[in-house]
Amino acid sequence: MPDVGEKEAATRCGFVAIVGAPNVGKSTLVNALVGTKVSIVSPKVQTTRMRVRGIAVVDQSQIIFVDTPGIFAPRRRLDRAMVAAAWSGAGDADLVALVVDATRGMDEETVLIANRLGSAKAKKLLIINKIDLVKRELLLALVAAANALTPFERTFMVSASKGDGVADVRDYIAGAVAAGPWLFPADELSDLSDRVMAAEVTREKMFLKLHDELPYQSTVETDSWKELADGSVRVEQTAFVERESQRKIVLGEGGSMIKAISMAARKEISESLGKPVHLFLHVKVRGDWENDPERYRTMGLEFPKE
Repeated sequence: MPDVGEKEAATRCGFVAIVGAPNVGKSTLVNALVGTKVSIVSPKVQTTRMRVRGIAVVDQSQIIFVDTPGIFAPRRRLDRAMVAAAWSGAGDADLVALVVDATRGMDEETVLIANRLGSAKAKKLLIINKIDLVKRELLLALVAAANALTPFERTFMVSASKGDGVADVRDYIAGAVAAGPWLFPADELSDLSDRVMAAEVTREKMFLKLHDELPYQSTVETDSWKELADGSVRVEQTAFVERESQRKIVLGEGGSMIKAISMAARKEISESLGKPVHLFLHVKVRGDWENDPERYRTMGLEFPKE
């Protein structure tokens, strides 16, 4: 029987940053790679704000996938914080995977990201997503165009939403990360606390229910989390918006919208925890919260200076 030292030497572990322009499918890909939902998904751009780590185990390899905010030209303070978080995630990673939306190709945002990745020390992978939506000859041209900007170690073609090609990415990375001890318990799937993940789930449901009616700056915070004697959990959350008109939209007529959001969030949080959840959701106006450093700390972001 091998001793502990031999067992540890046989393990591998590494961080893989998933980067790309907004809405190319990074969060969907991370969820598929991990095998469960660790990052929220919505059609709204810049849904992901913080660096979310999803953890996958393949044989003796532990892979920490870092889902980063979409990289775009920042206009506001929150934008700058999100983009800084994305590049920080890329800089800290052992491997960096650039995700490209096959239907959009090498658009301006993706070209800028690919050029900047050229100076990154980490190994770089190219992942062409949504391949089921374009013709093969266009995919080959896209791969050539991307590699002409930045040479990639390997190129993968996937449909993250359908799971096609995802296993190939995961298996390759499992063999590419360096030998070393695991950094997380074998059964851990994310580094997000239950409180933070619950808030993210509710924010996702807000975006899915309200679409363009609600600015992406809106946020949700978990105010209290209490384990009850019957095994259930009482959760109180507040959704923050910037104006009274937005508060009315979230509430809906007779409170119908906030009830629908709360029910959808409660169902998913309960399924994730494997126990009943009593969710109490409130909505408040908090103007100019983008200039409050405490809000950034809550989201795990650095507060950008002017």
